[in-house]
Amino acid sequence: MMLSRRNLMSVSAIAGLTACAPRSLTAAEASSADIGFEVFDLAFETIIDIASPARLLSTGHWWSEGPAWDAERQTLYFTDVPRNRAYSWSKAEGEAVFLSPSGVEPDLAEGMREAGANGLLVARHGELLICNHGKRAVEARDFASGERRVLTSEFQGKRFNSPNDLIEAADGTIYFTDPPYGLEGLNASPAKEMSVNGVYRLGVDASVTRLVDDMTFPNGIALSPDGRWLYVSQSDPAAPMIRRFKLGEDGSLVARKTVGEDVTWFDAKPYMHEVGGLPDGMAVTRGGYVMLAGPGGVLVITPDGACLGRIFTGRASANCAFGEDGRTLFITAGDRLVAVRTKVQGLGRF
Repeated sequence: MMLSRRNLMSVSAIAGLTACAPRSLTAAEASSADIGFEVFDLAFETIIDIASPARLLSTGHWWSEGPAWDAERQTLYFTDVPRNRAYSWSKAEGEAVFLSPSGVEPDLAEGMREAGANGLLVARHGELLICNHGKRAVEARDFASGERRVLTSEFQGKRFNSPNDLIEAADGTIYFTDPPYGLEGLNASPAKEMSVNGVYRLGVDASVTRLVDDMTFPNGIALSPDGRWLYVSQSDPAAPMIRRFKLGEDGSLVARKTVGEDVTWFDAKPYMHEVGGLPDGMAVTRGGYVMLAGPGGVLVITPDGACLGRIFTGRASANCAFGEDGRTLFITAGDRLVAVRTKVQGLGRF
C-alpha cells in the first residue's frame, strides 16, 4: 500500500481535553479540532475537503456512537452508550442531553454490560429509531410526545442480543445488526438467547427475518444508493471486514451463486492502526462511496471496494453520518464528536 501523508496534523491540541464530563466548548477549542488526512490515492481529495478546518463539537464522553441527522430540526443526535445517555447538537443551541437514560434505568439492566442506546436513525416518517441495548429491542420515539414504542424485540420467540445499528430502505424496511456487545460476557452471557449474532430485516408489516447468521460480530450497516446492496461491517480482530449482500426487489437477500462469494467485500486488516478501532458504523455518499468508521478514524472506500485514504481522528472511531447541507460528515470518535467537510453529498434528507 502506497502511503503519503498530506496535511497530516497532530491531534495533541484536542487529546488533552478532559474526558471527565461532557461540556460546552470555548470558541478556540471548537476551531482547533486537529484532524489528519492520510491519502492513499489522490482521488481522496476529490471526496474529502482537506482544506476546510475540522470542527470539534463535543468532548468528555465515555464512548460516543450512533450519530443521526434530523433535517427538520437541523439537529444531530448521538449516544454515549456506556453512560446511558443520548445527546443533541445544533449550531443554534450547541450540545444538550436529549435522553437520560437512553436505554433503560440501571435497576432494569441486570445482565447488561451496557444498557444505553447505540445506533440512531431519523426515519422517513419522522420518528427517531433507536437501537436500545437495555431493552434488547429496536424502538421508535415520537418527537412531539416523547413516547417510545418497541418495534421488535425477538425473533422466533427468542430475545435479541443487543441491537447495535440500523438503516432504513426507501419503502420503510429496516435492517439492523445484533451483536452481543450489550450483554455481560458477550457471547458467554447466560442471558444470550440467540445462537448466532445475526443481521435482520424488519418489514413494514412488522415481520422479522434473519438475513445473515454467519458473521462473528456484525456491527455497522448501510445501503447502497440504489438500495440493491446491503453493507455490513464485522468488528472481529481476527477478521475485520465489510461484507456486501445483494438484495432482491422484496428486500430479501438474493441467493448466493457460490458459497463464500460475498464473504469479504472490503478487508480492513491492512488498515488497522496502533491507536485502535475495528470496522464499525458506516455512511454512504450519493455516488456510492462508503465511509467506514473504525481503525484510527474513518476510511474512505470506493464503490469497488478500494480504500482511498483515512480521516485520521487519532483514536478508535465508532460511527459517522452526513448532515447539515449533506456535505458535513459527523464522526463519533471515542470521547468526542467532530465534523469534517466533504466535496460530495451523503445519502439522506438535508
